[in-house]
Amino acid sequence: MSLPLVIFAAVFGGAAAAFLPRIAHRLAVPFGDSPRPACPLCGAGWVKVGAFCRCSRPYVVTVLTGALVAALLAAALGPSPVLPFFLLAAVAGLLLALVDRRCLRLPDPIVATFAALTIVPLATTQPHRIGPALGAGGLVLTAYLIVALLPGRGLGLGDVKLAAVLATALGFAGWPAVFVGLVVPHLINGPIGLVLLLTRRARPLPFGPALLVGALLAVTAT
Repeated sequence: MSLPLVIFAAVFGGAAAAFLPRIAHRLAVPFGDSPRPACPLCGAGWVKVGAFCRCSRPYVVTVLTGALVAALLAAALGPSPVLPFFLLAAVAGLLLALVDRRCLRLPDPIVATFAALTIVPLATTQPHRIGPALGAGGLVLTAYLIVALLPGRGLGLGDVKLAAVLATALGFAGWPAVFVGLVVPHLINGPIGLVLLLTRRARPLPFGPALLVGALLAVTAT
């Protein structure tokens, strides 16, 4: 593990994450609505470091999360040619998590960007693994789509797309990584949902953040 590389990645991740709260709040709108041009309460714009506006809570957790995720990726991957792409993908993933937490949506353009930043570099550097990766992605896409179409809709189509993208990317590392990436999200959201149910505070939970945490653990621990 290269300490300078980890430090550089952490600085990059934290600095990039500082811009995300405003962007996430702008994009966190109901399906079909246009992104917010400014905060309806204070009129703040969005291309600026900091909390999404002066009406918002402190954003330090977002910055620390970005720094931690980037540092973990650098420590796990080292000076790999895919590391720069994965660091950019981490920023896109954090943005997805922020939006999903606010409005239970995973915007298609950001999911597509995340897919391009992860799958394309892996396919370029490991062409012999494209077949198993596509197989993993197709299997997860089918399974999650069936669940999403069941009565009650435990999953949204954004969750299905993101899960398929993550499974495809993890497929380049092998089936153990895919397994970890699929099991961990349910281990995260399952207990949370049970606690909310027992305390009579049941509500829909965003699944995107759990999927992304599962993929991060799969990349860094397998």
